Amino acid sequence: MADSHRVRLSDIAKKMNVSIVTVSKALADKDGVSDELRREIKELAAAMGYRKKSHLGLRCGEHATGNIGIIIPEHFFERSTSFYWTLYNALSRELLANGFYAIMEQLSDKDESDLIMPRVVQDKKVDGIILLGQTSSSYAHYFARRHKHFIFLDFYTGEEDTDAVVTDNFFSEYKMTRYLIAQGHRDIRFVGNFNATTSITDRFMGFMKAMLENGLPVSVDDIINDRNQKGLYEAIQLPQHMPTAFVCNCDETAVRLIEVLRKNGYEVPRDISVVGFDNFVSSGTSVPALTTVGIAPDALARAAVELLLKKISGQPYTHGQTVISGNLIIRDSVRQLPR
Repeated sequence: MADSHRVRLSDIAKKMNVSIVTVSKALADKDGVSDELRREIKELAAAMGYRKKSHLGLRCGEHATGNIGIIIPEHFFERSTSFYWTLYNALSRELLANGFYAIMEQLSDKDESDLIMPRVVQDKKVDGIILLGQTSSSYAHYFARRHKHFIFLDFYTGEEDTDAVVTDNFFSEYKMTRYLIAQGHRDIRFVGNFNATTSITDRFMGFMKAMLENGLPVSVDDIINDRNQKGLYEAIQLPQHMPTAFVCNCDETAVRLIEVLRKNGYEVPRDISVVGFDNFVSSGTSVPALTTVGIAPDALARAAVELLLKKISGQPYTHGQTVISGNLIIRDSVRQLPR
């Protein structure tokens, strides 16, 4: 018999050629599935070794809800970025594949400032929480002291007793900057607010390491801001002395910068090279196609869900940060300079 810890709803759905939702409804004896199909799904699930609602030893308690809350700070919805929507969808799919439902709640700026716990926690609607996107340090500390079953996703606090899943921001930006230097660029500026998120901070530190290793000047004072301390975008101001390349903290900022450069008479990459991070802008959306760091939302979601479910079910797991690697995606927004 297959290991029940490895059998997921998605495995059953694939063999039956039906949706994960259909499998979930059949195994939960909910409406919307014919009796014959329900029987076939249950028989296959049994044969594969799937144990209904108990594969992690979590959902057999009388107070279990089968829901996981995904809390996203409100200001992330005031931006046009699709990165967090993409990540939320990946989380939702991964949770469903493990027999859980995702409940999203926006954390309002007021609740964050007033240190108010999410409503899904107050009303006991969820078994665990994924905090997605940077909250203030005070709110993260407040939440961590009052709720046990949670992880941070895409940010961290640095405390030893908190668990987080993050991208390898430092090394990925280090590799990107080394790539630009290998293309002949020596005068390079970083775009992003150093204090806005832990991700941007780590990306700048990776940028700085590559610059210093190659004897190139770099300073926090030379950072070009793209947003305020709350993460809300502001107009990008071009420096008086223009570099040959910009390293942007994310794709959205890179696309905005390219537009500012065009309005000021610069063409990318003919006059200036630009790189991004996250790879949520498709190659056909940005002109030229953007060189960036690829982040796999499914890999982040899989690691986050696995960590949280192990944590709330009492299984052994590695405490602290789980780091997911990124990879360079070389496209058309970088020009190789003559030696």
